[in-house]
Amino acid sequence: CNVSNTNLLIVHWLAPVSTPHLRSMESFISAVEQVEQSNPTLTPLALVRALRRIAGHDDPLTVHYLGASNRHPVLSATLDQAILNASSFSFFDKAVHHIVTDQGEERGVVLAPDGTTVALAPLLLGIETDLQDFSADLRLGPGGCWDSVEQPRVFRLSRTPTLATDALINGGMDGAILGTALGNLSRAAPPPPPTRLSATLRGYYGYVLSEDRGLEELRGHASAKRRQSSRSLLEPLDPERQVMETLVMVWKLEKTEWIALDDGVEVSVKEGLKAFTHMYWDCPPIISRCQWGAEVIRGTHSPLSPPLPYLYIHHTYQPSTPCLSFPACSRDMRAMQRFHQDERGWKDIGYSFVVGSDGYVYEGRGWHNRGAHTRDRNTVGYGVAIIGNYISTLPSRYSMDLLRHRLVQCAVDGGRLAVNYTLLGHRQVVNTSCPGDAFYSEISTWDRFGK
Repeated sequence: CNVSNTNLLIVHWLAPVSTPHLRSMESFISAVEQVEQSNPTLTPLALVRALRRIAGHDDPLTVHYLGASNRHPVLSATLDQAILNASSFSFFDKAVHHIVTDQGEERGVVLAPDGTTVALAPLLLGIETDLQDFSADLRLGPGGCWDSVEQPRVFRLSRTPTLATDALINGGMDGAILGTALGNLSRAAPPPPPTRLSATLRGYYGYVLSEDRGLEELRGHASAKRRQSSRSLLEPLDPERQVMETLVMVWKLEKTEWIALDDGVEVSVKEGLKAFTHMYWDCPPIISRCQWGAEVIRGTHSPLSPPLPYLYIHHTYQPSTPCLSFPACSRDMRAMQRFHQDERGWKDIGYSFVVGSDGYVYEGRGWHNRGAHTRDRNTVGYGVAIIGNYISTLPSRYSMDLLRHRLVQCAVDGGRLAVNYTLLGHRQVVNTSCPGDAFYSEISTWDRFGK
């Protein structure tokens, strides 16, 4: 897309000119239409974000709920330069920036065809709110990526941070798990031999899986199972009550006696815990594209319109061996992407998501972008594969449960997959043996399997 043209058109509409634009809804719609016609791939979300940035609506409250508008660094830099070049800062008072002057003039409003007057700022913010990706609730997170997973030195977040990034939450869960485990050992009778902290940490983070010993056979705690372990540990302790008690303690320590635990605070705590439960306990851990080393998409993504009615199950066939570690699964992801791009001529890896046998789901084209996994069905369903060849053997029970129970429920609860979705094997809609005889026989027993 021609970013420069996009921003100049936006600035042209917003900037003061010798003959001012009429402040009608039709003028605004026409300006939007101009931008869209010159940039066919520009999504509504990208456009309202650009307009928000130009209007200066990146105040702390807006950023907290919607994230910063400068998520696309090239777009943001071009916007800044375009505004500066056009000397158009005065548009803030005349177009999107809402203000009421001392003389009673309300600016940033337009006249709609039905005779009503509409402020553009809340209109655009409301549109952005509904278009926003709230499956990854912006009150929590985000994750990010390392400069190198082989020699990690710098970790950069994917968006404006909240007070609880993914890393902070992971650390908190791990601390609760390991602290409880070590505490139980110290209180055991008779006491066991002293446990080294280094050994505990290495066992938790440095475990090694094999074909004979997968995560389901692994004794003790492991970082790949932190979500299940922390849930079983913390959920029975009534997290809502504990959070409320912690708030009281913090406020007393800070001597903020004027703050009362009213219904609003309780509602906020409940909503926050609901978002936390969905993101970090219900949903499986997902390795982002940048973490597994994805190449840039060749072309542009085509957006989906969730919730989608179908889920298509695949095996990768090649790679044929289950991957049992992050490095191995990442290599498999890169190999599949190369094959799909170089040999098949596709713009990206075809699958929506891929499940490894290391306890993680790997992001392919994700929730929002149309895949290339199931011919003639890519607009109506997600395609999820488990790495391996499952003609005569099954995937690990852990990886199947990760798909069947965790990823599917996450998709339904997050509004990605329809509540009454239908699950199908690849072979049911395309002439193929995928997902393998053994695996197909297994999924035929799963909930919502379509005959």
